[in-house]
Amino acid sequence: MAFSRRQFLAATSVALAAPASKKLNFIFVLADDLGWADLPVNGGDFHETPEIDAFAKSAMRFSQAYAAAPICSPTRASIMTGKTPARLGITIWHEGALRKVTDRPMIPPASEDHLEHKEVTLAERLHDAGYRTMHIGKWHLGTTAHGPETQGFDSNVGGTHWGAPQTYFYPYKGTQGFGGEYRYVPGLGPGKPGDFLTDAFTDAAIKAVDSCGGDPFFLNLWFHNPHTPIECKPEHEAYFAKKLRPEFRHQNAKYAGMIRSLSENFGRLMQHLEKRGLAKNTVVVFFSDNGGYTEKNGGKTVTTNAPLRSGKGSLYEGGVRVPFLMRWPGVTKPGAVCDVPVISCDFFPTLLEIAGLPADAHDGVSIVPLLRDALAALPARDLFFHYPHYYPTTTPVSMVRSGDWKLLEFYEDGHLELYNLKTDPGEAQNLVASNPAKVRELHTKLDTWRKSVGARLPVKNPAVAKQ
Repeated sequence: MAFSRRQFLAATSVALAAPASKKLNFIFVLADDLGWADLPVNGGDFHETPEIDAFAKSAMRFSQAYAAAPICSPTRASIMTGKTPARLGITIWHEGALRKVTDRPMIPPASEDHLEHKEVTLAERLHDAGYRTMHIGKWHLGTTAHGPETQGFDSNVGGTHWGAPQTYFYPYKGTQGFGGEYRYVPGLGPGKPGDFLTDAFTDAAIKAVDSCGGDPFFLNLWFHNPHTPIECKPEHEAYFAKKLRPEFRHQNAKYAGMIRSLSENFGRLMQHLEKRGLAKNTVVVFFSDNGGYTEKNGGKTVTTNAPLRSGKGSLYEGGVRVPFLMRWPGVTKPGAVCDVPVISCDFFPTLLEIAGLPADAHDGVSIVPLLRDALAALPARDLFFHYPHYYPTTTPVSMVRSGDWKLLEFYEDGHLELYNLKTDPGEAQNLVASNPAKVRELHTKLDTWRKSVGARLPVKNPAVAKQ
């Protein structure tokens, strides 16, 4: 009798999984558009996140963690599969993949608007090994035909193909924005005026944890917060408006309020784990899908990623370096800081190794050695990024980070930029002219990598005059 690939993987997972009584639980909390510098633990100067700060003291903080893309859907796909977005063919968000760009100097390549079912996901592997798998919050990896339930999750609350809610306030639906499109958040059940979406998702997460009884679980709690629309509770806005001073880098009281709600709700979930006696047996990840959004919403600049350069959409550090905290009870040293560069593709092999399961083909590496010792080293590797699209912060671009060196190639005019992140983390000094040998080395690596993963490239637009 022939076995399908997924049947084989399921059998293998069950065979290799640890006994049920010894299985760890996994919670993956993903913020949306939370910038590296938005958190006080990374130097944020206006926002207040006491619950996240407290968790950081009990966990390991990674100072140089990267989202695999500067926008959401590709990074989310990399988390679920361990594969680089360029290999998956998912290089822009779902709605962006459906639009045609015809008025710019380059025509971006086609991007998949969903995660293919042929890809084996983290949820599938854990589900097949006996875990209860639950998704709550933003999905953005395809319509219902490619929703969480089709990708290994037993249940789904709020996961749709949309990248942002109509509003964060109950009933979370309407047509006021997004070109008049009607948007809603499914699965939350009854609510009341004034209810806030981030609270509602956390309520659902707590119920989901409790529903598992003694069964091991994998929970994706993927908040929309603090993605636009920039809305917060009135009491938070009033507090931060009163606190605001010209010397703060961050100047948006509503955005500060959104981050306050994010921290409160993360804290609520952590407190519930303690109350249930689950904290000692639950691995918790806190991450963001890309850098902070530096454009305006509601007439105000949303955030700044300073001292990092630029923000969401860009392959400068402000667009891809993100907050990352992880606690593996009994393994990670409380308050440890790891400076080794890691990337969202690494979660797939890492969490599977912690679970005692083999990983399928992937582009990441297991960071278990770092979790055991923040001063450990990973096998030498380069980190590659490919965003062949337009965004307010960028034109089509690819990038490689090799050690402390970083090379960007912009497709419109082919120009290159070289930075040394050790001496210049803000990417203020382009060193191309003074380091031709390093430029050639890194450009060769970047070109070789693009070919190896089948990266789709933009092409010149004959309908637009040369700039």
